Amino acid sequence: MNIQFMAMRKIVAMFSMALVLISLGSLAVKGLKFGLDFTGGSLIEVQYSVAPQLDDVRTLLADGDYSDVTVQNFGSSTDVVVRMGNAYTPTLGDEVLSTLRNNGDVDVELMRSEYVGGQVGEELREQGGLGMLLALVIVMVYVAVRFQFKFSVASVVALAHDVIITLGIFSLFDFEFDLTVLAAILAVIGYSLNDTIVVCDRIRENFRIMRDTPPTELINDSINQTLDRTIITSMTTLFVLLVLFFYGGESIHNFSLALLIGVLIGTYSSVFVAANLLLAQNITREDLVPAPKEELEDDMP
Repeated sequence: MNIQFMAMRKIVAMFSMALVLISLGSLAVKGLKFGLDFTGGSLIEVQYSVAPQLDDVRTLLADGDYSDVTVQNFGSSTDVVVRMGNAYTPTLGDEVLSTLRNNGDVDVELMRSEYVGGQVGEELREQGGLGMLLALVIVMVYVAVRFQFKFSVASVVALAHDVIITLGIFSLFDFEFDLTVLAAILAVIGYSLNDTIVVCDRIRENFRIMRDTPPTELINDSINQTLDRTIITSMTTLFVLLVLFFYGGESIHNFSLALLIGVLIGTYSSVFVAANLLLAQNITREDLVPAPKEELEDDMP
C-alpha cells in the first residue's frame, strides 16, 4: 500500500497553519492557566491514621468550597499534602483539618500549614522557556550537521509547531499548566524529534538510491517505508499514556494529558509537516550528495 501523503500537502499545510494561528491567538488572549507551582498558594500537610482515598479527600475539600485544590501523597500513603489557591490565613490549616475530619468520622492530624510563594515557580517557568528555546537551537545545529541545513529548518519548525499547538490546547481549554506539564512539553520535543529524524534519514538514503525519482514521489515513498515503524511506536506509547491518564491519579493527570496531545501532534508532524517543509524548500538530490570533483587532466603527452 502506497498512501499519497504528499498529494494532501496543501490541505495539511492550511490545517497546520490554522491550528498554529488558533493556538497563538489563544495564548495571546487567554494565556495559560498556571498552577500553584507557578502562582503560589497555600500548602497544608496532614497525617491520617489510616491511608485515605485521595478522591474522597478531594470531594470533602470541593464540598468545602476550596479552590484550585491539588491532593497528593507525601512520603507515605498516610501523609497527604494539600495545595490550594485560597489566600493563606493563620486559621486556614485548622479550617481544612475540620473539613477533612468530616464531623469526627476521620482520624487526621495537622502537620503544617504555610504559604508557598510563586517566585520560585516564576523562575522555573522562565528557565523552562529558555530550556525549550535552547533545545530547539541545539536540534537545529545537530540536524544541520547530521543531515543538511534544509532538514534542520524543517525539523525545528515541526518541533515548534508541536509545542505551540500543545500549549494552545492547554490555553484554549483552560487545562492547568504546572511543572509536570512543562516536563511533558520537553519530553514531547524529544519524542517528536526522534520520529522526524527517522523520516529524514530515510529521505536522505532514498535521495542517494532513487536517483531519477522526483522529490515529491521520493518523499512520499520514504514516509510509506517508515510508516509501520511510526504507527507501532506511536500506538505503544499511546497505550501507556492512556493507562497513566485514566489510572495514574491526579498528580500526573496533566502530565499524561500533555504527552498524549504531544505524541499525537508529533506523529502527525513527522509524517506531514517536516516533509511538507522540505518540499517547500525545494530539496533536491544535489543538496545531499556533493557534486563529484572534476578529474584533473593529465598534461603529460
